[in-house]
Amino acid sequence: MQIIDTIPYFKQNYHSSIEFLRNYYGEYPEIFKEYFAYHCKDTEERHLASLEKYPGVLSDIDLVYKNIVPIIHGTAEHYKNNYQVSFPADINLIVGGFGSNAYTYRQIIPNITFALEKLSPVQDHLKTIVAHEFGHAAHNIISNNAGIDWKNVDWNSPLTWLYQEGAATHFSRQTAKGIKESVYFSFDDEGEKWLQFFSKNQEKIISDFARDVTTETPIAVFKEWFSITGGAKFGYNRLGYLIGDQFFQELIKRNGELVAIVAWKDTSYKENVINWLLNTHKV
Repeated sequence: MQIIDTIPYFKQNYHSSIEFLRNYYGEYPEIFKEYFAYHCKDTEERHLASLEKYPGVLSDIDLVYKNIVPIIHGTAEHYKNNYQVSFPADINLIVGGFGSNAYTYRQIIPNITFALEKLSPVQDHLKTIVAHEFGHAAHNIISNNAGIDWKNVDWNSPLTWLYQEGAATHFSRQTAKGIKESVYFSFDDEGEKWLQFFSKNQEKIISDFARDVTTETPIAVFKEWFSITGGAKFGYNRLGYLIGDQFFQELIKRNGELVAIVAWKDTSYKENVINWLLNTHKV
């Protein structure tokens, strides 16, 4: 594991200009190529908006930076001790344009990026989001070691995203233990009402998700159920994460943790997810 730390460059050279931002992005071209391809718009309008916001979050960025580095090392150690997993990957620390807060790359053994301007400096919040993103990587590493044929994985299917988010949430609970339940999903203290709403309306939510998966395009399903800009149906976004957690916990109950982690090895995996959705919560 190697931490690629772009924060000193940002702090030492910071001034409110597009030129500064372009120079910063140019110092780390591969990192920001991925970031702007999938996680934030690379437009002058967006950059100007970011420059307006930075003064209000610079002190929080400093706190996040101070706290996150030891949390990253501690999280990696937990995965090594609990799952015998090491991470031959880059862990990137950046200041982004207020897009995604954290993400894994589209790789089998993925690099991970944390955008500090979008993270809470609270220790428990950072522990859960770091454990979650490392969980995505651990999921792939354990599956790879188990001999999964990656050609059979449909990366563009909501059924795959559902499973991946459920696995990462499970890993984070096991790695960052004893934290308030809603924080494992929201990574802040604002998720309790969201979690309670899901618990009270779980059958209807899963039923609607099942309907959308079988009738809507993957892009539409992603926006409604997995994106921070979704939530038109119920007024809460990213409900797919909560459904994924329910599904993954069901897999563990049926077959145990290790079998659940590598369940996508089964060529009938997508059919199994659909059956769970339809049979557990009738459409």
